[in-house]
Amino acid sequence: MTTESAAGAAYIVAALLFILSLAGLSKHETAKSGVVYGIAGMVIALVATITLSVENADTLGIILLFVAVAIGGAIGLWRARIVEMTGMPELIALLHSFVGLAAVLVGWNGYLEHPDFALQSLEDIHNAEVFIGVFIGGVTFTGSIVANLKLSAKISSAPLVLPGKNLLNLGALALFAILTTWFVISPALWLLILVTLVALALGWHLVASIGGGDMPVVVSMLNSYSGWAAAAAGFLLNNDLLIVTGALVGSSGAYLSYIMCKAMNRSFISVIAGGFGIAPTGGDDTEYGEHREINAPDTAELLKNATSVIITPGYGMAVAQAQYPVADLTKKLRERGVEVRFGIHPVAGRLPGHMNVLLAEAKVPYDIVLEMDEINDDFASTSVVLVIGANDTVNPAAADDPSSPIAGMPVLHVWEAENVIVFKRSMAAGYAGVQNPLFFRENTQMLFGDAKDRVEDIIRAL
Repeated sequence: MTTESAAGAAYIVAALLFILSLAGLSKHETAKSGVVYGIAGMVIALVATITLSVENADTLGIILLFVAVAIGGAIGLWRARIVEMTGMPELIALLHSFVGLAAVLVGWNGYLEHPDFALQSLEDIHNAEVFIGVFIGGVTFTGSIVANLKLSAKISSAPLVLPGKNLLNLGALALFAILTTWFVISPALWLLILVTLVALALGWHLVASIGGGDMPVVVSMLNSYSGWAAAAAGFLLNNDLLIVTGALVGSSGAYLSYIMCKAMNRSFISVIAGGFGIAPTGGDDTEYGEHREINAPDTAELLKNATSVIITPGYGMAVAQAQYPVADLTKKLRERGVEVRFGIHPVAGRLPGHMNVLLAEAKVPYDIVLEMDEINDDFASTSVVLVIGANDTVNPAAADDPSSPIAGMPVLHVWEAENVIVFKRSMAAGYAGVQNPLFFRENTQMLFGDAKDRVEDIIRAL
């Protein structure tokens, strides 16, 4: 068997393992095996690709290849070891940017190392691949960088609103179509430079104009973009596995974005056109009244006398690393005969599935962690709801106020419960920049401070 045929067989095995990985990651119970399948597939793919490259490269090329793998592997291991779960969303966004940059570099290399083609039609296809790959990669690169900066709070999460922003996006797409046709007919370096600049600007503007409330969808969307960028690079490199893997990542990311948009009652187009977080003209001058406060011992007394409790976590729980005391509190309440469940909003946190991972990490039983649609009808018959670090996902303005920037977004109906306790550091607005009338309702009380400390205080009081 030749090296090429062996590599082809290895690519087929790797592709099957990647498919098994996606299937495994779709359920809590099989998530670990899904990760193992993904790791095994990537190891096989890397070994096959390196073996194939070594056979066809000179000594310098082989040295550069192993140096690049060593540097990349070392950085990856270092970042994976030090990252907190709260920093996972911005790390993933940063990793997406690397895929986009790689696609841009592969596209430029495809143009500069231009092969000779027997047919003009084949050369036209190659030129189209170069141009499209560079464009998708450029959009992914800068879009992911902006997402990383927003998620890490290095720039404001508020949306950038330029005059005629939708026309700017559409104009960039139209210009890309024109430039692609031009490049296929008459390839030129200045056209490639121009489309690179257009792609970088479009990627930056697309994500900069999206508000904080839509950032989980943005991460998923960028995941899809990075997949298509990888597939485009696969066509240029004539690598079947890269094409298949890119298509798997691109399609699964697009489908996840669709699911999340549907859960938020949003269209994908409306998300990339601007998203939540754009305040109405003149700001929010509504007078909501006074909020009420509660302390940990009184909260413990409420929980002791409750028959059912629902906990709705958000990003604040992740920041405080409160998932472990929350799991302990859950265990103690269940031992007392109190029914405890969790309500998870589709976009809770900064990343799809963020809260589920945190709760699984703290050994919270899977069967009491329910999605929004499964639990929303149960709030009305619930004694106490603990809102731990959530804000926009429990905002009644989404259901009650047509003028709200988040109007129409499905939310957890926590206000229908008998008592609502909101864990927050302050009365500040949520990530979408929208005030929450829940905080001022008669059945709501605020428990201020670090979520982890307050939950531990409640456990001591119990």
